[in-house]
Amino acid sequence: MERSPHLAPPVARVLCTALGLGLVVTAARGAPDVDGTTASSAVAVAEQSTADEPAADGPFDGLSLSGWQTLRGDPVAETLDAEGHGWELAGGVLHLVPSSRRPDGTRGPNYSIVTAEEYGDFSLAFEWRIVAGGNNGIKYRVRRYGQRMLGCEYQIFDDVGGGVPFDHLTSCGSLYGLFAPPADKTLHPAGAWNAGRIVVRGDRVEHWLNGRLVVEATVGDEAWERQVTASKFVDRADFGRNRRGRIMITDHGAETWFRGFVFAPAAE
Repeated sequence: MERSPHLAPPVARVLCTALGLGLVVTAARGAPDVDGTTASSAVAVAEQSTADEPAADGPFDGLSLSGWQTLRGDPVAETLDAEGHGWELAGGVLHLVPSSRRPDGTRGPNYSIVTAEEYGDFSLAFEWRIVAGGNNGIKYRVRRYGQRMLGCEYQIFDDVGGGVPFDHLTSCGSLYGLFAPPADKTLHPAGAWNAGRIVVRGDRVEHWLNGRLVVEATVGDEAWERQVTASKFVDRADFGRNRRGRIMITDHGAETWFRGFVFAPAAE
């Protein structure tokens, strides 16, 4: 497993706050999951934690979504609505069931959620799986640009089902629309668990996919400016340059599952 030069050594037991899931990752290496996979990848990701000190409290309060808000600032329900859509939290797995398509092609409510608090530097490890052809993402350093909440995005995508090359700017693991992962990345198929990781330290950003560093970028350098200028973010002044922002789990219309979050904000 490749390791970033910026990362601290692994620890034997990682006490982690899982974006409101409050998970404790211990020596459960190899334990079978309900779908026949193992927890090895979750433990491996946890052991990569860059924690200055993994958070044990703050806005995250254990097995709840109380540290999260809708894009309108409302509390996030932890069970599906009457029509079977929204977020549900059960057995340490956070599950999104998006709104259905209407006959005219539009969708019902969007269930993207954001942290109530802002964060600066941090490390975030997580596991995810998604339906065939599905699209989702985790955004960070999110702030308001006019009427929209935008930020840098770790793209979660079924490249094969979506017909996107592995090294595309919108493929899985990319810094969406700006920096692409390599074509030889490891991406497990739709329905299988993958391990992701985001590391933000000052101007440096890293995206990891299944134990490998697949994107690294420096906010504000020549390459960053060139990519932003060529992207849809060109009209967003100083896109990505804010040192603090919220974290968003998006709803891009695909059923998605998350587990094994390890969140480590830097000490301030």
